[in-house]
Order: sequence, then structure tokens, then C-alpha cells
Amino acid sequence: MEKKRVISLVGGVGSGKSRILELLKEEFGAEVIQADLVARQLEEPGRPGHKALLEAFGQKILGEDGYLRKDLLAALVFGDPEARERINGLIHPLVWDEVRLWALKSKASLVVVESAILSENRDDFFDEVWYVYTLKECRIRRLMDSRGYSREKCLKMMESQSSEEEFAKAADHMINNNGSMEDVRRQLRKVIKSKEESGT
Repeated sequence: MEKKRVISLVGGVGSGKSRILELLKEEFGAEVIQADLVARQLEEPGRPGHKALLEAFGQKILGEDGYLRKDLLAALVFGDPEARERINGLIHPLVWDEVRLWALKSKASLVVVESAILSENRDDFFDEVWYVYTLKECRIRRLMDSRGYSREKCLKMMESQSSEEEFAKAADHMINNNGSMEDVRRQLRKVIKSKEESGT
């Protein structure tokens, strides 16, 4: 039986991880787990994340429908470092526990977990970390074009995340996402093949 390979795919907002996930899923047969989607599920009414945030910040973070007010939470995450640390401390452990469970249950030989943050316990279940590197100005342009963000908002979001240096230092491989899809495809093929040839 082929050994399962669990990859942590990281990169800042606007780095273009989505298109790389599509390639990995469609052309390399990877099962994709997105940490952000896991977090959203955990923050639905009745789920652990929802309860934890409600206890920490009170009813003010809820809308009339009982769901969390994403606009208010986003403002806290990107505008208040202290609140961001508090939110991350509550949500991140829940997310990684859920992601670990999904990865262990997966029948796929290649499992890719995408997130904008580095896992503090990567050695628990990740075999490698791949960093998607994209030039800062390219990321800003993508965010402005695709999401309608102002340049100021883009910069504020980037500042709230790990730096390029931090991502690069933690990574086993770097995927340069400044070129064409074919260039990215070639890099992925090389990284996947090198591991298979090493037999580890």
C-alpha cells in the first residue's frame, strides 16, 4: 500500500493558493482540506468554535440569525492585535484537531491541507510544508481585482499574517506562483516526483 503523504500548503492572502489546489486535485489526485472552511464549519451555531467565541466576546458578535457577524470578527482580526491573538488561541487548536482527524481518515495517497497560517504542531501529522510565494504587488493586485479591496486593506491583511521570511524558513519546498500555470505545474510535478524517487 502506498504511503500517505500529508502536505501543509501555506501562503499569505492573495498568493493564489486556490489555483494550485485545483491542479493538485485535478491532475495529481490530491484530497484537499482547506483550514478556512473547517474554521467556518466550527463557527456555525452549536459548534465548538461558535461557543468559544460567544463566551469570549459576548452577544455583540452575533447577528439576529444567531450566526457570527463575520464583518465584526474580521475587523477584530485585522485591526486589533490583542483580539486577534485571543481569537486565534480559541479557534486554531480546534481547527488543527479537526484537520488532523480528516487527514488521518483520508484514503488518498496525497492529502493537501491549505491555510494562511503555519501550524505550530506540524510534525504531529504533516510530512512537508510547501510555501506558495507570490510577489507582494502581484498579491495586492489580485486582491483588489478579485475582491474589490482597497490597497490599504490588502496591506493591513498582509501585516496580520506571517511574513515571507517566516513562511520560507518553515517550508520544505517553495512554489513560485509568479509565472504561468504551466510553470507551476512543472514545479509541482518536480516536487512530487522527487519525493517518490527518494522512497521516503
